[in-house]
Amino acid sequence: MLAFLGFAMIVVFMYLIMSKRMSAFNALTVVPVVFALIGGFTDLGPMMLAGLEKIAPTAIMIIFAILYFGVLIDTGFFDPLVSKILKIVGGDPLKIVLGTAVLSLIVALDGDGTITYLIVVTAFLPLYEKLGMNKLILACIPALAMGVMNLTPWGGPAVQAAAAVNVDIIEMLMPLIPSMIAGGVWVLAVAYFLGRRERKRLGITHIDLDISEEIAATLATGMDESIKRPKLFWFNLVLTILVMAALLTGFLPLQALFMLGFAIVMIVNYPNLQDQKDRVHAHAGNILTVVSMIFAAGVFSGIIEGTGIVAAMADILIAVIPDELGPRLTVIVAILSMPFTFFMANAPFYFGIIPIMSETAAHFGIQPIEIGQASLLGQPLHLLSPLQGSIYVLVGLLGIDIGDHIRFAAKYALGTAVVMTVVGVLIGVLSI
Repeated sequence: MLAFLGFAMIVVFMYLIMSKRMSAFNALTVVPVVFALIGGFTDLGPMMLAGLEKIAPTAIMIIFAILYFGVLIDTGFFDPLVSKILKIVGGDPLKIVLGTAVLSLIVALDGDGTITYLIVVTAFLPLYEKLGMNKLILACIPALAMGVMNLTPWGGPAVQAAAAVNVDIIEMLMPLIPSMIAGGVWVLAVAYFLGRRERKRLGITHIDLDISEEIAATLATGMDESIKRPKLFWFNLVLTILVMAALLTGFLPLQALFMLGFAIVMIVNYPNLQDQKDRVHAHAGNILTVVSMIFAAGVFSGIIEGTGIVAAMADILIAVIPDELGPRLTVIVAILSMPFTFFMANAPFYFGIIPIMSETAAHFGIQPIEIGQASLLGQPLHLLSPLQGSIYVLVGLLGIDIGDHIRFAAKYALGTAVVMTVVGVLIGVLSI
């Protein structure tokens, strides 16, 4: 009975989200409550609270990570980098595409596809148009970069995967760093290949490098120049390096680290209290959208665990999975994550499918954290999915057709996912 309720709940949950009958937040909150009540469970409060308590540290980290990186962008932190890259690439298509990749990988560190696309496309589009370069390349490269950098601890998929299997997000992601590095190298390799092809087609053109200063001064961050702090660039750079170093060494809990980093970057860059309020308000919408879904995910996971629904569903899967495939579930999940995250939103995949796979894998001696790691390796394909919003920002900025973009970039995105998965197998994160 519980297993039937669970599978029915997943079907309804996915249908409501993918048909846009409900938002992810509403579906994550309402659907498990309804099915738990149908199953005769009435004392849902403790279950929901248990789920919220597990997810609260992650939500706190996300709030202050978004604020930290958001304020850095407000200060114009990336403007000198953009200007420098533009001056280096000149009129050489190969250098331009490689510069696109480098800037994309750096800016994508904040885990926000929309901001990455805005900065990279605004910086490079005039050069692509001036030289007659293929704008599909300018769409492809940032999307590939986001597919790798989306796995940062403050990126949405990583948060959802960690919440789905109830593990510490840093503990889950640290072993994936070699895969992310390999993915970044693949992005640069694709950029080199596409850049050489464009150089062969167009040749090298002499252009007025003063265009770089004009472009850098008009980055489409939608902000007034008065809020930028170019004189504090070196302070912000040193602070960010220290924050990243502390993150990698575990010097402070991630939540405390970003709270402290945000407080420092805000006090130094915007000492006026009204300016501080304005900066927080500017990012409040993005924070509310992400964090509300994280708390909803806590409710979802709390109920399906507390009622025993996820365990019952896993028992059914264990009965049908051949014993010889059981130890290879991590690789199977990694492979399945590629089409699944393309054809469905992240929420139904991570909160509908991954908890079941995690519970199933446990019976074969596989830890939940391993399933969480495997589930992230298909993200490069997700960044091309028509179901995620930032892709429309990208194609809108470039004035290209979304179908053309997907057809052009899909093979390279699949290559990214395969490279990251193969490295995961080689370093022992995935078992075969």
